[in-house]
Amino acid sequence: MGNQNEKTMTRKTSKEKRLEPEFVNVDDVPVAFCRPDESVANGSLAVWLPYLGGNKETGIRELQQLAASGYFAISLDPWQHGDRKGTTTSSLRTRVFKEFRANMWPVLGITTLDTYRVIDWAIATYNLSGDVVAGGVSMGGDIAIALAGIDQRITRVAAIASTPEWTRPGMTDVMDPKKIIDQGIPTHLGEWLYKTLNPMTNRSAYSRAPAMHLEFGATDTHVSPQCALAFKEALEKECPAAAQAITIILNDGCNHLSLIQKHSIAKRAVEFLIG
Repeated sequence: MGNQNEKTMTRKTSKEKRLEPEFVNVDDVPVAFCRPDESVANGSLAVWLPYLGGNKETGIRELQQLAASGYFAISLDPWQHGDRKGTTTSSLRTRVFKEFRANMWPVLGITTLDTYRVIDWAIATYNLSGDVVAGGVSMGGDIAIALAGIDQRITRVAAIASTPEWTRPGMTDVMDPKKIIDQGIPTHLGEWLYKTLNPMTNRSAYSRAPAMHLEFGATDTHVSPQCALAFKEALEKECPAAAQAITIILNDGCNHLSLIQKHSIAKRAVEFLIG
């Protein structure tokens, strides 16, 4: 019995070691990834992106879950996050919600484009030929949805408390649902990124109907589910197949923060990505 337990422990340790994250810089983008074991590898790629203030390590649990199901799973530091935050001493969150469009739109747009080229790198470097799926939490989900509009390789998107509309009409403070945020004026770069990548105003990019699983807190006024519902409604008129590929789930009793803190919601998103 002692020998059997020892072997079981050795197998478990070996498996855990295989799923340990690895880190690399792709050009100037810090990347974390988990490789699947050869016995389950399916040649597919999964991207998981963090919320505002997160980094490439934030979603390691999700990367490991995806890798355990056969996906080469990657994350990265969004622009101005993690190892890319530079020497600034001011809080990114403070800057973003002081002038949302001037600061958040470049983060969304530049990170979307960075993720696009990181996907290229992963596919070429590790000879991947299967599906590409993308998901994330809050800002990370915003990026995953935008990415699906420009990268036709993406077949499934799972986003938690995220939006296809970067203007976030009526957005309130995440800690105070009665305080509407003055979003300010975008920079010229931010305006270009918005016009080029914002899903709501680029709906034709979704005519190929990537499958989407979007989860919201029913009482979330920071990232309102109404934007996703309006996105789906507009697609129903323009491209019914694209609208039918979108599932929107409203979680009663949840606001923005309580939803993104539920491990069961992240688990359900991962399960959707792995099909």
